[in-house]
Amino acid sequence: MNNDNAVNAHRLAGKTALITGASRGIGLAIAQRLVAEGARVCITARKPAGLADAMASLPQGSAISVAGKSDDPEHRAEVMDTIAGEYGSLDIQVNNAGINPVYGPLIDLDLTGARKLVEVNLLGTLAWTQAAYRHEALGFAARHGSVINVASVTGIVPAEGIGMYGITKAAIIHLTRTLAVELGPDIRVNAVAPAVVKTQFARALYEGKEAEVVATYPLARLGTPEDVAGAVAYLACDDSSWVTGQTLTLDGGLLSAGGTA
Repeated sequence: MNNDNAVNAHRLAGKTALITGASRGIGLAIAQRLVAEGARVCITARKPAGLADAMASLPQGSAISVAGKSDDPEHRAEVMDTIAGEYGSLDIQVNNAGINPVYGPLIDLDLTGARKLVEVNLLGTLAWTQAAYRHEALGFAARHGSVINVASVTGIVPAEGIGMYGITKAAIIHLTRTLAVELGPDIRVNAVAPAVVKTQFARALYEGKEAEVVATYPLARLGTPEDVAGAVAYLACDDSSWVTGQTLTLDGGLLSAGGTA
């Protein structure tokens, strides 16, 4: 749950952050938290209307937005150019955009849908990081940037019906470790792996059965977008300056208790 007493309004002062998939849910909560800690943000999402609503929830002058598809190279280039033009630098890259268009056993999986999952969830995460790293005007490496990837507990243990989604998230966890090795010491790369968080994206996993789902969590509740946002803020700031290549599991104790995703 969000804890206003834990917000340090100056911890990210002078920093610029990009959060993909940020029109609602986890992405928007991350943007709100980073702004509350002093950062300027750029948020992206597919739909302009959703982005407009998100912008209205952020303090005036604290954010810019660019609409487009996460797997579109032209959109990524436009975002980086916009950040360079408006803010002149980038310090924090949060790769949150993701999809889950397929459901069911892997043996029956439509491979077209599987390819789309890999393209957006995995290759999109890598492509956004490449775009930030390669944009000379942003100075991402020179400013000792921080990359935070949003993975999932489904990338740690199998989850019924969403196996391919979990496979892309497992790949993101390994991508995080590999990039941390390759980009150090200039750039830190970490990830968060949430269990079920109460968002529109995840509602099929708990709607109508929340009490049953919560019973498997030692902390006796599902996650909130603010729970994830607080962890991302920590990984984005200098308090975690000796942390890289790590995936922080945010699951209310679920996996420790032997639960499944």
